[in-house]
Amino acid sequence: MTPCLLGIDVGLSVTKAVVCDLEGRELGVGEGRSPYDTPRPRWVERDMLGIWEDCVSAIRGALEASGVSGADVLAVGVAGHGDGLYLVDGNGDPVRPAILSLDSRAHEVVERWRGSGLLGEALALTGQHPFAASPAALISWMQEHEPENLGRSRWALFCKDWIKLKLTGEVSTDPTEASASFTDVNTQDYSDAAFRLYGLGGFWEKTPPIVGCAEVAGEVTRRAAGATGLVPGTPVVSGAHDVDGSALGVGSLRPGQLCVVSGTWSINEVVAAAPAVDPRWQCRNFVEPGLWMHMATSPASATNLDWFVRRLCVPEADEADRLGRSPFEFAGAEVETVLEEKAGVIYHPFLYGQPQRSDASAGFFGLRGWHTRAHLLRALFEGVVFNHRAHVDALRSTFPVSEVRLTGGGIKSDLWLQMFADALGMPVNLANTQESGARGVALCAGVGVGAYGSVGEAVERAVRIVRSYEPDPVRHDSLSETYRTYTALIEALAPLWPSLE
Repeated sequence: MTPCLLGIDVGLSVTKAVVCDLEGRELGVGEGRSPYDTPRPRWVERDMLGIWEDCVSAIRGALEASGVSGADVLAVGVAGHGDGLYLVDGNGDPVRPAILSLDSRAHEVVERWRGSGLLGEALALTGQHPFAASPAALISWMQEHEPENLGRSRWALFCKDWIKLKLTGEVSTDPTEASASFTDVNTQDYSDAAFRLYGLGGFWEKTPPIVGCAEVAGEVTRRAAGATGLVPGTPVVSGAHDVDGSALGVGSLRPGQLCVVSGTWSINEVVAAAPAVDPRWQCRNFVEPGLWMHMATSPASATNLDWFVRRLCVPEADEADRLGRSPFEFAGAEVETVLEEKAGVIYHPFLYGQPQRSDASAGFFGLRGWHTRAHLLRALFEGVVFNHRAHVDALRSTFPVSEVRLTGGGIKSDLWLQMFADALGMPVNLANTQESGARGVALCAGVGVGAYGSVGEAVERAVRIVRSYEPDPVRHDSLSETYRTYTALIEALAPLWPSLE
């Protein structure tokens, strides 16, 4: 028997499962993929049973790829995309499709709260402004537009809590996700005042109990074991929001370590030993009690490349899929051909808006007749990096940042990684993992069953820096000049965004 751990990370369109040994080495990876739906403008949903089927495929794929059996798995950890809304009834069955964190149907709810002054009260009490896909906003929207579905609901879950329910038959959430709307930023526990602030006092009974991230929340049922290949009775820990799992997976768990996640969302996060409340970021619970994760985020990162390639480069994407290759390989090569030219095109990566401005939209600016697809791709790469820089600059204004560790889809491109280092003006470090969120919660699983004495010990044993990217001073100055134009365009366009709906 080879003792190992299983980590699952359920993203917005891709689910990954990773089998790790106790030294953190990834022995096998499985994947389940299904796109999200946009049945109406601003709506972004997925079928909940389809998400579970993706998870089953990912687990079976990881076990097969690693060459281990379900009996070798000591414990399971689950991460998932944060916010959104997963409603289930008393039997644990879905009430409606899941609402994902890219959804902005509740934008008018948030604007009403902004006009009433509620956002300031929420910031002081909960550590964050609610945005359109936060649970508070979505539940308020449900009260107005789908009261019958809300009435049929027994539990309002997060993505990874839905998967835990399917694995164990038990309902729970963890501290990191519980703090998405309804916890007191100082006590780190549910707050009656937070529910009442949003006019949701009666909703408390639908929120799941909180179980510590590295505590066992249930065991794999016989039914789930039959579907996944795991063994009945395998412990499943409570897990974490995927951004916290990613921070653990790359070893960012101490104050001053900046974790940047370039995925569907732009995630930029710093752990601190005390809460620092600011409208520029969300202050939420971290994996360990007494620590807070400060996250400056927006739905505006590597998902832009996926959109560009899947919508505007269909022949290349189809051919890559047919050959079993990444559909994004050509992008970096094309960008290289125009990288030494003066930047002539600017891109705003706001395909799904911003938490503070859900009416924000994406756009290319400065296009000329001689520009090619390569110029657009370069602008897209730089626009994504600039969006991260805006968040990182906000965090650096308050927190001393000692290093940057980057994870997410962007780490598969050396060009993009170097661009991050150049734009931020800081070295960017890469850890020994391709799947940081899944590995992070796998480490939590190991803590939960005593394979490690603490989260810190797990990270010390499993995480190593394998590559660093040093900033080029000349390139930093050039990108900073382009960044100033990028931000000036945002300021000029902001008043016009509502008219572009």
